[in-house]
Amino acid sequence: MQSIGMTDIGISRQINQDYIFSSDTTVGILPNLYIVADGMGGHNAGDFASRFCVEHFIEIIKNHNEKPLSLLSFIEDSIRNTNEQMIVAAAKSPELMGMGTTFVLATVDENNVMKVANVGDSRLYRINRSGITQITQDHSLVAEMVKNGDISKDEARFHPKKNVVTRAISASVVVNPDMFEVPLNDEDVILLCSDGLSNMLSDSEIFETVESSRDDLKSLAEKLIAKANENGGKDNISVILFRV
Repeated sequence: MQSIGMTDIGISRQINQDYIFSSDTTVGILPNLYIVADGMGGHNAGDFASRFCVEHFIEIIKNHNEKPLSLLSFIEDSIRNTNEQMIVAAAKSPELMGMGTTFVLATVDENNVMKVANVGDSRLYRINRSGITQITQDHSLVAEMVKNGDISKDEARFHPKKNVVTRAISASVVVNPDMFEVPLNDEDVILLCSDGLSNMLSDSEIFETVESSRDDLKSLAEKLIAKANENGGKDNISVILFRV
């Protein structure tokens, strides 16, 4: 595995509420692990939420010693367990009650099958010579509007309610993540990102950028973040890129 992870505060925000984790080597029972979390909430609650969820998910993974019957089910249960711990933490600190975070995760097994979990509107893309495919589904108001045919996907990027998330790991309710399995090949470049990237660049812009620098993941991550800032940088920007 080869990967790079970067996060940037953007132009408009005062703090970075995104939190990322990237490991090409074993994390607990997982052969590798890549996570992007985009926090939300007043004051430092969003910053706390994203970091809390990533760190507690990793702790759960590291404390589990037996190989599960289903890796997907184990990841799903671990995310719900993380959600439960955040509810407990918020109950002890009332100022954290409004916090929440998106959470998109990937791990690739020994057969080059990628396991993906997603809550919220942070995304995972699969990019190869054939094009760009968004594997995850956004849990957002505008995504529902696109699905219903009320607006186009391009219109959704600029809609005034584009930041309204309909599902997140929150301090009030335990959610179920979407789960995916995707076989990978040598041509695939995988991108995990927060909406600070996907709201600033269209899918076609992301694809063209990846194709121009696919052999240098570090340069590619820098270019994606730079383009997002050039296009407005209205939010924190987080990017993880990897290939098998």
